[in-house]
Amino acid sequence: MKNHHLLDSYSYRDILVEKRPLRGADGQPVEGLYNAWILLNNPAQLNSYTTQAVKELILAFREASCDRSVVAVVFSAVGDKAFCTGGNTKEYAEYYAGNPQEYKQYMRLFNDMVTTILLCDKPVINRVNGMRIGGGQEIGMACDFTIAADTARFGQAGPKHGSAPDGGSTDFLHLFVGMTRAMESCTLCEHWSAHTAAAIGLVNKIVPVLRKPDGGFLSNPMVSLEPHDAWGNPAYGAFKTGAAREAAKTAMAECSTDFALLDAEVEAMAHKLSLTMPDCLAKTIESVRKKKLEHWQRNCETNRSWLALNMMTEARAGFRAFNEGPKHQREVDFHELRRALAAAQPWDDAMLARILPKA
Repeated sequence: MKNHHLLDSYSYRDILVEKRPLRGADGQPVEGLYNAWILLNNPAQLNSYTTQAVKELILAFREASCDRSVVAVVFSAVGDKAFCTGGNTKEYAEYYAGNPQEYKQYMRLFNDMVTTILLCDKPVINRVNGMRIGGGQEIGMACDFTIAADTARFGQAGPKHGSAPDGGSTDFLHLFVGMTRAMESCTLCEHWSAHTAAAIGLVNKIVPVLRKPDGGFLSNPMVSLEPHDAWGNPAYGAFKTGAAREAAKTAMAECSTDFALLDAEVEAMAHKLSLTMPDCLAKTIESVRKKKLEHWQRNCETNRSWLALNMMTEARAGFRAFNEGPKHQREVDFHELRRALAAAQPWDDAMLARILPKA
């Protein structure tokens, strides 16, 4: 057989890549068939992707795409806090901020990563084990299916931290949730609970992952299951506040995290996909993906150029604020920024001194 892999061998450093047996309806391995598990491995930084990780993800998806024995790709991450919170803001702040020519090269890699997911020859299941925020939301939406822990949360971060969600969200999000919700999420950067994400069509399914001391599972107590608020707006999945939030935190503290149900749902999805004609399945997935690709391929290169130039102004300030600011204040002073711009203050060191958070 011809070898179509880009490299004959490679030792991954910033991600994990595993072939796990495809499991049948009885939970037993199916002989000769596998799923490729691609895992972000930076839990200390909420699985934000470094430049090295982006390069490795491109390679890993190409490897899985070419592997004849692989039925599906499972894209997930190590740990129980986050699937991915986007690009590594430490790297952004310390290397790319103020370096637009370098960030443009990085964005070439980022664009290739998203495109490689969208062009994978195998169906891609996003197993969301925690937060899917910013660029994490974007690479998650590039996948074909999403199965999430009910403790996960979803959203954007760009305009709060000096960027725009132009790595996919401005192309994809409205296809999932409609223009109104997409506009709100992309601009305000407020998070959705997993329950809300399931209700509005962003994910396929959510499952509980909090294991109670008695052995049963607890649905995420941090979210409300009420259908409406006092004004008649949908309230299902809203995050609790006040005393209800504190009580929920106490209930969660008594639980451990157990991904058994999440993994079972992921395995079940892969098994269902295996019970189809492989070429017909691939063509169907390619046809549905075209809706995402037509937006992505029209915009990704001009977005890349703008995002690079933005590293001289708002991104330079926003990423430094997030990286250097105290824990309680990791955003610039937005009102001071607007006052400075109204007075025609240039983007110089004096501007940064005015708006960066103080230790």
